Amino acid sequence: MALSRDVYFCAQLKKIQKLKFFKMLTRRHIRVKVMQCIYALIQSKDDSLEKQQKFLKVSIDNTYTLYLLWLSLFVEIAQKAEEQVQLGSKKYIDQSPQETRFKERFSKNRFLVQLRSNHLLKETLEGKKLNNWYLNDEYVKLIYKEIIESATYAQYLSQEQDSYESDKAFILELFKNVMAPNDKIYEYFEDDKLTWVDDIPIVNTFLLKHLKKAKADQDENFFLPKLLKDSEDMEYANRLLTKTLLLNEDLEKEIEGKTPNWDKDRIADVDAILLKMAICELLHFPSIPERVTINEYLEISKEYSTPKSSIFINGILDKLTKEYKQSGKLNKMGRGLL
Repeated sequence: MALSRDVYFCAQLKKIQKLKFFKMLTRRHIRVKVMQCIYALIQSKDDSLEKQQKFLKVSIDNTYTLYLLWLSLFVEIAQKAEEQVQLGSKKYIDQSPQETRFKERFSKNRFLVQLRSNHLLKETLEGKKLNNWYLNDEYVKLIYKEIIESATYAQYLSQEQDSYESDKAFILELFKNVMAPNDKIYEYFEDDKLTWVDDIPIVNTFLLKHLKKAKADQDENFFLPKLLKDSEDMEYANRLLTKTLLLNEDLEKEIEGKTPNWDKDRIADVDAILLKMAICELLHFPSIPERVTINEYLEISKEYSTPKSSIFINGILDKLTKEYKQSGKLNKMGRGLL
């Protein structure tokens, strides 16, 4: 199970690194969250639009919460390292000067000190009441133990270079090699929030790319980046969710006759949802080019549905797009964004 998660994370890492827009959530991620909302509605048989709109907002907000929890774990680890130095300074603990120097180097890591001294981050964590690691200290102890036993830690202590950049590089390597792949942390996130399973590779990749740009004199607000590019992203999410749900019957009729032996009960739930969302975009989002819409939903289907789903969905959308162009139903204008 651990291997499959590692493979999944690496695959997502390569894909997300190719994205042009430097923000935590892209339009593709937003589409996925809308899909999740509609799927949850189908499974629960709850047709409350207001409830699903709230679920969508919470799901998007929780992505940012996950990012903050990773930062707070860095802070807790720094605190744990300082505690170990203080314990080692007590007379009754026999510790060599070399061991003391090693532990002090970790506790005084410039990048960790920068995070610990970030008042804006502290206020944000307190404001959102994100004291998860304080309430679950066993995870901090677990990660700290794995860190000091890791090859990454040993290499850091033995290297001659001593600078902010080397300290930052060490922390990011720890994140990639020790923290992110940890099964217990993964299971904790998985149990805490249902949607975090899909958010983990997104947030992990964003965190690595964003923190890599940090500088020693960085403003505090750098570590609290935007979740969305602008307010239009949230408006797009709500509009896509609302229109897809309200126009459900009309969207189903658009699919009828476009596939042999049409039977909506035999089509996978995810495929049906993605088709309806895609058709909704084609007909009701004029600023998004049809090729962008088709490509986005094909990529999502590869990740979330059956192996043959992308071929099935592509075939239907291709037929519909040609029909819409001929009939004049496809009215696209402006420049669409991912």
